[in-house]
Amino acid sequence: MTTEEDAKVVVIGSGIGGMTAARMLAEFGGRRVLMLEQHYTLGGLTHEFTREGRYHFGTGVHYLTAGPGAMLHYLADGRVQYHRLPHDYDRLHFPGFDFAVPASEDEFRARLKARFPQEADGIDRFFTTARRAARGMTARNLVASTPFRAALMPVLERLYPDTFRTIREVVAHHVRDPALRAILSARWGLFGPPPATSAFGGHANVAIQAFMQGATHPVGGPRELGRAIMGGLERFGVVLRPRQRVQGIIVEKGRAVGVSVEDRATGRRYTVRAPCIVSAIGARNTARLLPPAQAERWERALAPLPKEVATLLLFIGLDRSPAAFGLDGANHWFMPDIDDDAGIARPLGEGILFVSFSSLNNPAARAHTIEVMQFVDPEMFRAWSGTEQGARPDAYAALKAAVTARLIDRLDARWPGLKASIAFAELATPLSFVTYQNSVDGAFYGLATSPARLRSPIARCRTDVRGLYLSGQDAWGPGIEAALWGGIMAANAALGFRETGRMWRAIRSASVTPEPAAPWRGYMRVSRVEAMTPTIRRIRFEPLNGGALPFRFQAGQYVTLDLPVAGDTIARSYSISSAPGEHGFFEIAVKQEEQGLGSTFLHQALAVGDALRLSAPFGTFTLDAAAEAEAESLLLIAGGVGITPIISMLAALAERGDTRPITLLASFRSEADILFAPELDAFRQRLPGLEARIFLTAPDTAWRGERGRISVATLRPCVSDASRAYLCGPSAMMQAMIAALQACGLPREAIHTEAFVSSRTRATRAERAQAIAMAAEAAGIAAFWITTSDGTRFDCRPGQTVLAAANAAQVPFAQSCGEGSCGSCHARVLAGPFVTLGQALFSEEEVAAGHVLACQTLPQGDLAIARPGA
Repeated sequence: MTTEEDAKVVVIGSGIGGMTAARMLAEFGGRRVLMLEQHYTLGGLTHEFTREGRYHFGTGVHYLTAGPGAMLHYLADGRVQYHRLPHDYDRLHFPGFDFAVPASEDEFRARLKARFPQEADGIDRFFTTARRAARGMTARNLVASTPFRAALMPVLERLYPDTFRTIREVVAHHVRDPALRAILSARWGLFGPPPATSAFGGHANVAIQAFMQGATHPVGGPRELGRAIMGGLERFGVVLRPRQRVQGIIVEKGRAVGVSVEDRATGRRYTVRAPCIVSAIGARNTARLLPPAQAERWERALAPLPKEVATLLLFIGLDRSPAAFGLDGANHWFMPDIDDDAGIARPLGEGILFVSFSSLNNPAARAHTIEVMQFVDPEMFRAWSGTEQGARPDAYAALKAAVTARLIDRLDARWPGLKASIAFAELATPLSFVTYQNSVDGAFYGLATSPARLRSPIARCRTDVRGLYLSGQDAWGPGIEAALWGGIMAANAALGFRETGRMWRAIRSASVTPEPAAPWRGYMRVSRVEAMTPTIRRIRFEPLNGGALPFRFQAGQYVTLDLPVAGDTIARSYSISSAPGEHGFFEIAVKQEEQGLGSTFLHQALAVGDALRLSAPFGTFTLDAAAEAEAESLLLIAGGVGITPIISMLAALAERGDTRPITLLASFRSEADILFAPELDAFRQRLPGLEARIFLTAPDTAWRGERGRISVATLRPCVSDASRAYLCGPSAMMQAMIAALQACGLPREAIHTEAFVSSRTRATRAERAQAIAMAAEAAGIAAFWITTSDGTRFDCRPGQTVLAAANAAQVPFAQSCGEGSCGSCHARVLAGPFVTLGQALFSEEEVAAGHVLACQTLPQGDLAIARPGA
């Protein structure tokens, strides 16, 4: 049975072109956009894969321009950081000589003239021609995107004739020396076919002009691009669906009105009716989805275009850094001959190679990798076309093994000893790109950038089917940043006049306005690691390139670290211990937990110089300035590592010159476990009203200070009607202190709490969630119902927390950490069965009255709850 649904826009494919078109149509057109991706991973060639739990490989992004482009910055909401490649970012190796391409046009020219002085005038003419041809390429793409393409294209070709000539023609016109011609023609693999068939406009735009200021690589790898862009898509309501194979584009009366789809995960077939269809899967793939009449017209238009170039891509993991072999992160191009046109016809493993070292350009990389690309004719793999991965003949596996060995030997010949450092190697062929990217014959650059393509009516965003638009590489040009502009032009064609005006004003401004409430997300570098006790480490983080912290925080807030553990990424939150007035770094203190994945990584695997992804700041366990103004005294209570946010609070109070009575009661197991002793001594000097008292709970005959647990008797002299208390520590201590403070007469609203949640707590919650889900399935229960005190009702999947269910149902709920430490999602269960672990922030009386944290509470049946502010 086929079901039907509706959307305003359907985008086919989630590559950079599809994501850009979806963002523009949703943001500036207010359209409901549905994005369909056939692969199980969204993001097209921005996604990565992992091998052996430690080697991360990009599939299509090897380096970007030095900016990179303002539009890419806008699309990623300014959330991606970039690492610059070395000044000599591309190094060319020809038989008998090498040449390094610098990040400067003037220096590039000077090097060429120094090497070929007799060609100085021709070199100058070549670069002048390249600049004009690049402008012609941009003009061609803009004109092709208009309804007036047919009339304007002949005029454009007369104005920019070199744009439409081949690389070989233009280079030969300006210089004579074969070696110089080889250098100027090299790097065509960045965008398309060899010099004899490649349009010079594409070469001038990409290989000559785009990287004149150098090159960059995303910090964290290409996946950071996809992650940031998809975050923006979700913010504008774009619906993202992986594993959806579009079977056809529905055309009625010459207009695209929808798509037919197969859900590859379930086999369900359905149709989506939409007045606007954007295809980001290339012109050839799009033609295959059209009804016969339209498909035949497209095939006739595509037939004159030359075939595309495909690639072999060898992924290598090393057991030591490539820097050991004198490498610095520059890309290396190996040309077996100065005649590039023979490149794709050479035997597999023997042709032109592009070698990149992404791990050297990614400060967050924890294992070193190499990616080796050979440009090949896809016909070399025609014999295995149509065979399934994992079921191909032995001859195919033997060929891959032989080619892998040959490529490694070539690298080892250049950098002796590298072969012995290889711990992992895997070869992808054009068939791999067919399987994972649905690329036609494995050619992931789209239509070949040839003069014929530039003249073709197919290679543009507008099509002869009303309501159908092309995005991505075939709408503009090959490569990540060019495919992005294909998405912009598709949106430009689909949007209305006022909508396009808003879009272009935003593009011209190229400004990104961060969401005021959104935390900063990005990478920072570990600059210091200090053992405070045998089980606690203090870790300092600084911006990757120095300077000021990219965020401001309040005393008592925390950061969330993304930790690369066991081939996956886990999130762990840690309170900031440093002063809010410190703008150059922040520090955390981490206790090693038994069987704690996050803390074990931070204690055993983290080193100075490593970069970690983090989000900050979070948390409401902060000094409330308005309430503090009325408080005559402050009481700070800490247990063990719970003193971490308290230290930041003391620093903030010292920075503002606070003179009120401040009492700190800190409990530790033994003298060896005492934290921040030097800092406390300093605070005693800076805060005249501070009384800091240390309690030890374990027997210690040498200790001359206070012993035992903090009691009601200890607290009573510290509490008055005008006191405020801040409490952080282990669960049992927290509950005891809340009850003791209330017994001393301190109102509950004057007690502010934060708990530390161990990895064991998280594991226990997961285990209980699984048990609840299994019990519900056995009883035939698909969902529980949650009803709030204001009458709101929403369903909760068994095993889901109250907070997760509320978020899924878009029911507003105060929240911050999601881990049970901050208390923001405080609620009260009025009726119904549940289990919860988030009780550290409540007294025994509050627990008995049903007070819970929604992020820690798992319903076992229908619940009635009260939530603050409802």
